[in-house]
Amino acid sequence: MILIRFALAAIALLIALPARAETALIAVAANFSDAAKDIETAFEKDGKYQIDLTTGATGKLYAQIKEGAPFDVILSADQKIPAKLVDESLGVAATTFTYGVGKLALYSADSKLLADQDGAKILAEGTFRYLAIANPELAPYGAAADAFLKNLFLKDKVKSRIVTGENIGQTFTMVQTGSAELGLVAYSQVLKEGKDGSFWLVPQSLYLPIKQDAVLLTHGENNETAKAFLVFLKTNAALAIMKTHGYDQQQ
Repeated sequence: MILIRFALAAIALLIALPARAETALIAVAANFSDAAKDIETAFEKDGKYQIDLTTGATGKLYAQIKEGAPFDVILSADQKIPAKLVDESLGVAATTFTYGVGKLALYSADSKLLADQDGAKILAEGTFRYLAIANPELAPYGAAADAFLKNLFLKDKVKSRIVTGENIGQTFTMVQTGSAELGLVAYSQVLKEGKDGSFWLVPQSLYLPIKQDAVLLTHGENNETAKAFLVFLKTNAALAIMKTHGYDQQQ
């Protein structure tokens, strides 16, 4: 009798507990990884939802999705990939939106190299050995860096000194470790990990705005957590976190 009462009490307790929604797997562009971690903490705060983050170059994440990776949402570093996923029926139409706008910065681990300096002038003078940029074919920040160099007619001048990272995270590490004196990286990375160095914020008129889009993937079409996460990205709480990480508001 005691065991029966105990079992009934346990069942009643389980029924009373709020059901936890299915976990969602979120693919995150490398440049947004730190901001995404802070947003994850805020999103999971009430204990109702749980997400898992996987970060990498947007191009590689796209390839993984094409190969059947079970992502529910992608936070891309550009607008092209989410639109492509929708066109290929791998993304849910009408769920795409710009969650943040990234900024490009010229960065050095040397605290004096870019202090109160015009970064464009430093590049033109060519007194550095290596300039790190992300792969323009895989990383939108790499494409922005490439466009910036072309717009200032510096691409040919620095071409032999360019070293390429697979993604923007690897590019930043190349500068941090001294493999390259300079790097065109995400401003968000500088704010988070580059405070001991120096930087020059690249004028946004010299490259197209790095609008970063999110989209619900078809794998997550019926995932309550994935949908709730996309809604949360539009809240003031999420936008405030993005701002502290160096992203402009949604445009």
